[in-house]
Amino acid sequence: MRFRRMAAIAAIVAVVGATSAALVPPDPPDRLQPMPALSTRALAARYAADSAAIARAASTARQAGNAELATALTKMDGHHFLDFNPRGNGLAVEIVGNLARAKRVAILVPGSDTSLTTFGSRGSASPAGAAVALAAEAHRLDPGSHLAVIAWLGYAAPSTFSPGVLTSGDAMQGANALRPFVKDLASDGRRVALLCHSYGTVVCGLAAHHLPVTDIAVFGSPGMDASSVSALHSPARMWACRGTADWMKFVPHLHLFGLGFGQDPTAAAFGARRVDCGAAGHSGYFRRDGIALRNLAYIALGEPGSVTR
Repeated sequence: MRFRRMAAIAAIVAVVGATSAALVPPDPPDRLQPMPALSTRALAARYAADSAAIARAASTARQAGNAELATALTKMDGHHFLDFNPRGNGLAVEIVGNLARAKRVAILVPGSDTSLTTFGSRGSASPAGAAVALAAEAHRLDPGSHLAVIAWLGYAAPSTFSPGVLTSGDAMQGANALRPFVKDLASDGRRVALLCHSYGTVVCGLAAHHLPVTDIAVFGSPGMDASSVSALHSPARMWACRGTADWMKFVPHLHLFGLGFGQDPTAAAFGARRVDCGAAGHSGYFRRDGIALRNLAYIALGEPGSVTR
């Protein structure tokens, strides 16, 4: 109880910092490239172009003395990127699986502290590692499925210790980038699911309005900037979970002076389908052999009856 009161006070005190930050216009966010034709040939061309861009960015980072970023970029070699931009904290959209043949697509939307440096450096706690883990688990559960998994860093994610993480400004930029991306994927019949973590759940909440997705799963969420599932105006099945070891349970779900994101999506009043995520910690939802990973894979596969609740 004392922790919750302290967290609430900290949020209120941060109003001044957040308000001051809001008065300074941010640099215009870099935008994702237009979606290519989702054919084998067009995708191969995009992957090759982004691979070359990643190699150039790694070389530039190395020359600038940024060894951590250079190492992270070098490790991306040989992967398939639908988008890449090295400016600022960077944008990256990685494909795991055969997107040209995919009938279902799961998009992982990460939260705060995600950048090019951390995109694949933290195992399954990073977007790239989580995508690999999810694809492997989905294949284990249903070897015949045509699922592609996308690790989507299509927005400038805020730092955990910045005023931006308390407001929806960065999330709105992310939502504005996510909507057309999803619509392009779904336009030719692919069935799309959003799997959203931490601050990324705010992005998904703001993007959800009539978005053509079958499922939205949120985990480790501070709120979705919505009071209930009905307030999202989404046709999707809405899922929510929080692992018993996730520190997010101590964070007050408030909306005060423009700070915070409202109702806890795992609360009964929100109206989402609860998902069993076991003992997952805040960064542990895609750990191998975890209940959370299995259930998120079933959601990605479009098998709601197999999800344990």
